[in-house]
Formats: sequence, structure tokens, C-alpha cells
Amino acid sequence: MRRCIAYQDAQGLTIVPVNFAYVADFAQRPHRLRLFAHSALEGRKVDAIRAAGNALPVAFEMDCDARIYTGRTPCATTTAFRSIIGTGTASLVEETREKIDVLELLLAQCAAMPDARLLPRQMDKVAVWRIDSTDFTAKHHPAPAMHRE
Repeated sequence: MRRCIAYQDAQGLTIVPVNFAYVADFAQRPHRLRLFAHSALEGRKVDAIRAAGNALPVAFEMDCDARIYTGRTPCATTTAFRSIIGTGTASLVEETREKIDVLELLLAQCAAMPDARLLPRQMDKVAVWRIDSTDFTAKHHPAPAMHRE
């Protein structure tokens, strides 16, 4: 699975790989998607969010289950995948309890550790940030019929 965030800062455009956790409410109109990530306390991403007044415009991408299926001819080759792309606003999470909740969600969704419990003192060593999506699309391209299980 790949997950990336792109943004522009004083140094220019950049794209970085990250791990996301998410909370979605697809019953709302427009649909609501909130992504969460973590990073070091210092660095380009955190500096960019702070320089943008804790409201950095970003683009995000996730894809998974990508697999190439070759056909009898090169033109019959295809890729099966699931993906989502979108835009939103990144901001730093400052409140300790929310940081703990986000990191425990990350551990549950990204590391298969649903029972992990973190302590408030551990929050001093990590930056936690959230992306509130403003727009996103998702796509699923299944495996060709002859390759489906």
C-alpha cells in the first residue's frame, strides 16, 4: 500500500510518503473524510503546517491491492487496484488526549495493533496532524474475470 501527501512550502512542491489512519462519514453530504498522520516534532512537514497558520493545503493519495495482470498481448495487460485521491487542509493536533486517540487509531489501522495503549508522556516525542478533506474520489479496478478467485 502506498500513501502520500503533497504540498507546497517555501522550498517548493514536495511529496512525501506517510502512514494514514482515517475516519469517514459517507452518510454526510458532502462526504466527510478525515485522515491522520504522525511525524517528527521538527522538519519540513511540520514547518510547512506552522508557516501556513496551521491550515496547510495538501493533496493526498492512497492505493492498495495493486497487481499487474499480463494478457496475451501487451495491450491486454492491466492493473487491478483500489485507490483514493483528494485534497484537504492539514493541521497539527495539539491536545494530548486527541493525540493519543489518533496514534492508537494509527496503530490499529496501520499496524494491526488494536489493543495498543499509549501514555500522555509519549506524546511529547511526536507530532500528530490531521487532514480534513475538501474533495476526494475513489476508484476500484478489479482483476480481470479470468484471474478472480
